[in-house]
Amino acid sequence: MAKGTITPAEWKIYHDRITGLPVRQLTDYKAHSHHLYFTENGWYDEWRRMLFFSDRGNSTNLFSIQMDNGEITQLTDYKNNDQLEACLHPEGTHAYLRRGKAVISLDLNSLEEQLLYECPEAYNIGNLSCAADGLSILTCIQEDLSDRLDLDLGNGYVGHRELMEAAPSSIIISIDLVSGLTKEVYQSNCFITHVNASPTMPWLMTFCHEGPWHLVDHRIWGLNLKTGTVWKIRERFAPGEMVGHEFFFPEGNRIGYHGFRPDGTNFFGAINYDNSDLEETEFHFDTWHAHADGLSQAVADGKGKVKTLNLWRRMADGQFDVPRVLCELRCSFHSQKVHAHPRFTGSGEQMVFTSDRTGYANVYLIDLPQDTSTLPMVESSK
Repeated sequence: MAKGTITPAEWKIYHDRITGLPVRQLTDYKAHSHHLYFTENGWYDEWRRMLFFSDRGNSTNLFSIQMDNGEITQLTDYKNNDQLEACLHPEGTHAYLRRGKAVISLDLNSLEEQLLYECPEAYNIGNLSCAADGLSILTCIQEDLSDRLDLDLGNGYVGHRELMEAAPSSIIISIDLVSGLTKEVYQSNCFITHVNASPTMPWLMTFCHEGPWHLVDHRIWGLNLKTGTVWKIRERFAPGEMVGHEFFFPEGNRIGYHGFRPDGTNFFGAINYDNSDLEETEFHFDTWHAHADGLSQAVADGKGKVKTLNLWRRMADGQFDVPRVLCELRCSFHSQKVHAHPRFTGSGEQMVFTSDRTGYANVYLIDLPQDTSTLPMVESSK
């Protein structure tokens, strides 16, 4: 298919076999399709369209789905392409793509593309995140050590620890969307990934020291883009404690995450970027990812014998209710393309996630019930 091609809706609705809630399968194609990484909003055009990736045609491209009728529009036309990364401009006018060693701007109306940046041959590009003022793109380039390490990070984290121990040169860069100039913001000989821009404060971002969470020196770091100052966020309370998969809350000041204590207890938490107002809630099942819409509700994708999406709601007394099963997940998590990566919509009334329950990864959307008291409580996976 060519860029701009519009195809009919693929969606269909089924009722979850555990909770009975209706789930809308948005894509249905014999190739993997998945939404943007859970730290990035993929909704634009006043929530009428959503971005997703799909491998249809044996090549990964960017698509959008019209939420009122399900029509799908192909936005790029790359051949023999296996990976794409994307983030949205805050105004929803452009998507910014990482393809190979290039960062590309895509006008979501005209579909015109513009090359913004190519990293040096000896480096690879990490994820992209747009600053809150829409004036720059943030990313990290990382020394390419694939010539001496066996790496397949996207499919089972092969070489994850080895790359951390090799301490590659990593440089966080800012790409100015007005001048086109690129600025090196921070450099370290460390495996750096997970670049996240605050959605409200243009000077604030986080990044992580990547690797097995119990072995990295420290996971979550803050960075002041004006001064270049870096600092640790959410220090360990005990040796071997693990936190990660950090993300900004919508108000842009608070950072959510989940983790595991040395005794195996799971928890999700939130903390302000200056390490104030720490709040953590323990739970009794294993998970891959967690997300929150602010302070009222959170979700985690359980990875027990029966994989489910599990939802918490804050009660009138300020405490969280027990976790409730929202729906069955049946996600293999074999590769990044089939990770669930659940994310609340901006209104907090729906959740988007990916699952390969049918054999191929597809994108799903579920309406969140107003009353969760009738949903089953999550059983312990311990």
